[in-house]
Amino acid sequence: MEIIELKANIRTAVGNSPARALRRKDRIPAILYGPNTEPILLSLDTADLEQALKKVKSRQILLNLVIQNGKTINRSAMIKELQVHPVFQTFLHVDFYEVAMDRKIKVKVPVVTVGKTKGVELGGTLQLVRRELDVLCLPRQIPNKIEVDTTNLDIGDSIHVEEIPLEGDIELSADINFTVVTVLAPTVEEVEEVEEVEEEGLEEAAGEEEEGSETETEDQ
Repeated sequence: MEIIELKANIRTAVGNSPARALRRKDRIPAILYGPNTEPILLSLDTADLEQALKKVKSRQILLNLVIQNGKTINRSAMIKELQVHPVFQTFLHVDFYEVAMDRKIKVKVPVVTVGKTKGVELGGTLQLVRRELDVLCLPRQIPNKIEVDTTNLDIGDSIHVEEIPLEGDIELSADINFTVVTVLAPTVEEVEEVEEVEEEGLEEAAGEEEEGSETETEDQ
C-alpha cells in the first residue's frame, strides 16, 4: 500500500470556538492517538487532506504525518474517523490512529466478486452476504479489495470465509466460518403459485356473480 505524506501542525486551543476559527481558515482540527501514543492535537489544511484522499481508491489510507512544531516529527498513521458535515459535506474533524509498520493491524477490506457465476446462468441470484471482511496484516500489505471467484458456484452453493485464498502474510479475522457469498434459487415458482391463486379467486368470483344473476332472474 502506498504511503501518502500529509502535513500537520500542533494546536493548543480546544473547544468549539477555536475549531470554528480553524475551519474559517480552511483548516481542520484533528487528533493523533494510539496504543502507545499520548494524544496529540493537530490541525491540517483542508486542501491537503482532499488531495490525499483522492490519491487512493480504497477506504483505507496509510499516511506519513509530518507534524511541524518548531521541529519536524514523522508519524505513521491511518484515518480512524473522518467527521463530515451532514448538509454541506465539509470536513469537521479527523481522528488519526498511529500504527507500527512492523506490527499487524486489523482493518476492514471490501469484498468484490469475480467470474461468470454458473448458478446465475441457470436463473439463480448471486447474493453478497458480507460486503467487508476484517483482515489482519502489516500496514504496507493492506489490500484494496478481496476478490472472491464465484465461477463454479451452482444454485444453492456458498463460499465461506475460510475458503477464501489470500496472498502473502494476510489473515482473515473470523471466529466462525460464516457465509460470504451464496447463490439463491430462482423465485419463478413462487410467482406462478401466486398467479394460480389469483386465477382461482377470479373464477370463484365469476361463479358467485353467475349464481347471483340466476337468483335475481328467478325472483323476477
